[in-house]
Amino acid sequence: MKKYFVSTVLGLCLTVPVVSQGEGLQTFEEKLSYSMGFEVGSYFKAAGGDIKKDLLVSGIEAAYNGDKPLLTDEEMLAVKKEYAEKMQKQQMAQLEEMKAANLAAGVAFLEENKKKSGVMVTESGLQYEVIKEGTGDKATAEDTVKVEYVGTLIDGTEFDSTAKHGEPAEFQVGQVIKGWAEALQMMNAGSKLRLAIPSDLAYGEQGAAPRIQPNSVLVFDVELLEIVKK
Repeated sequence: MKKYFVSTVLGLCLTVPVVSQGEGLQTFEEKLSYSMGFEVGSYFKAAGGDIKKDLLVSGIEAAYNGDKPLLTDEEMLAVKKEYAEKMQKQQMAQLEEMKAANLAAGVAFLEENKKKSGVMVTESGLQYEVIKEGTGDKATAEDTVKVEYVGTLIDGTEFDSTAKHGEPAEFQVGQVIKGWAEALQMMNAGSKLRLAIPSDLAYGEQGAAPRIQPNSVLVFDVELLEIVKK
């Protein structure tokens, strides 16, 4: 799909006259070509210094004009394979760096958070603070509950909330992340807790892209509104 997309973009770029910034972009074809060309340029820029712009353009022109390529099909396939492998290794290295940094930041956050007045720590490592005591029944893993919540990263960035969805969330207790499932079974209906959930009780090394990176500690304000009777 990406190969088809890039080929389409390059073809469009060669069929539309160059428009200077002073003239602006008037027609649909000009705007489309510039937009797609900009996206392709951004892709190659992000790829790093291996891409030489003059040779990239030369290759485009040779293909479009039907000229004999400077490399054989086998040579082009080999170099593209090597490039893909290099990029994959680079991305994996960046991912491992992110994981390590998030893990360290999460450990530091949890160490400080547990020192706060009112914060309790369970055997699993889940941290919680009671904001409001409820008087209703407690839920089991098999129960369906209705809750309101706000979820943030340790830097305070909000990544989700029931307010964003316009209504409380409803789900089975045993079907959510471990930290939630544990907390909900400690709560009486009507209770509200603030949770600090270690990454291994949340989304772990996988994360939940794009909002939650690997090894992220998550903070939730959770209010158990009711246990839904089926």
